Amino acid sequence: MQLGIQNKVAVVTGATQGIGYAIASTLLAEGATVVVNGRRSDQVDQAVARLKAEHGDAAPVQGVVADLASAAGCNVLLAQVPACDILVNNAAVFETADFFEIADDTWDTYWAVNIMAGMRLARSYLPAMAGKAWGRVVFIGSECGISTPPDMLHYATTKTALLGLSRGMAKRMAGTGVTVNAVLPGPTLSEGVEAMLQDEIRRTGKSIEEQGAALVKAMRPSSITERFQTAQEVASLVAYTCSSLASGTTGAALRADGGVADTPF
Repeated sequence: MQLGIQNKVAVVTGATQGIGYAIASTLLAEGATVVVNGRRSDQVDQAVARLKAEHGDAAPVQGVVADLASAAGCNVLLAQVPACDILVNNAAVFETADFFEIADDTWDTYWAVNIMAGMRLARSYLPAMAGKAWGRVVFIGSECGISTPPDMLHYATTKTALLGLSRGMAKRMAGTGVTVNAVLPGPTLSEGVEAMLQDEIRRTGKSIEEQGAALVKAMRPSSITERFQTAQEVASLVAYTCSSLASGTTGAALRADGGVADTPF
């Protein structure tokens, strides 16, 4: 299947590991020129080196170090990459915390990174996309935006807002050839999750898949797959959404959550 994104310039934020890295790697494999963004220069350099090791030294990938939590940080990225064909807003912050213990500053940080960063980048990139009558913007949301876990209210609130932002943005770009969508992962087996599971794996002797499945069943009993999703499963849906094949899909909330969100739509 040809996705039709050869030589398209794709910016992927928060792309040094996990879902973001898998998205960058998948788009690169499909022929896109990929810009990998992260906050730390060492992690960005490592991600670029790893992508070149996987896809060849000549792979069209570059790294941009920018902290997107502020307008100034977004401008750093925009100055180095003033235009793109594909924007994947993956950068986000999350943690579990009791509602009564979340300070105002933390709420501000979550809003700045999880909402404002993607909004600012899309607002800058969309006009040129419309001018070329082709463009793709994908916001990486979460099933938490639908299910709203009580121990992640600050995170879930931003992910719910993201659904409104992406839907409204898609309407604003009506008739331009530009699509805007949200992709909603569920519990995903990232490097961080693997590290978190190591103590239990050593204690129980279970495999990472077995331990992960036990955790999902305990924490997300509505999961239909009854396991963590892989970063590649999420990346595959994102890559399709970024493709020319998905020209009829816009304003949508597309799930890669293993059925965790217990609603039919």
